[in-house]
Amino acid sequence: MKKIVIFASGSGSNAENIYHQLHSTVEIQCIFCNNSKAGVIERAERLNIPLVIFNRSEWTDSQTIENQISELNPDLIVLAGFLWKVPESFVARFPQKIINIHPALLPNYGGKGMYGQHVHEAVIAAKEPKSGITIHYVNEHYDEGEYILKAECELTSLDTPDTLAQKIHELEFQYFPLTIQKLLTA
Repeated sequence: MKKIVIFASGSGSNAENIYHQLHSTVEIQCIFCNNSKAGVIERAERLNIPLVIFNRSEWTDSQTIENQISELNPDLIVLAGFLWKVPESFVARFPQKIINIHPALLPNYGGKGMYGQHVHEAVIAAKEPKSGITIHYVNEHYDEGEYILKAECELTSLDTPDTLAQKIHELEFQYFPLTIQKLLTA
């Protein structure tokens, strides 16, 4: 059975969806979370997935998390709503093993501060005809890693940041588990 670890900062809906879609073929070894109030904590406990909560210094100033990941030796590291920049040493230690999902069609609407509702507001304000998701490998820069998959949705003049968020969420739920599975069987 292939093994993954998931990093999340928020509600954990993508982490739970990945679990439900892939649990028969993929083991989620652990969920790592940098937010002690995140909803993903309750989801991990309910799904009986081991959980590690860590702080900024454990992430940036030491190799604590890197060493834990090395011990687990996952086939893939999945960022599912994880908001901190991945340190260069982490990227170098796990090349082409870290993937992220971004709620826009990169390279547009990416970079520091462009996450969640901020992205949707910017897309709507620009009156874009479409948006979507980009699943990509992680490198040392925000949202600049090699693209793995893009999926689009059409926008109308009636869309709001909230309705766009729902469209994006549907794309995430559909394509993220499939992309993970494909990468693990390649």
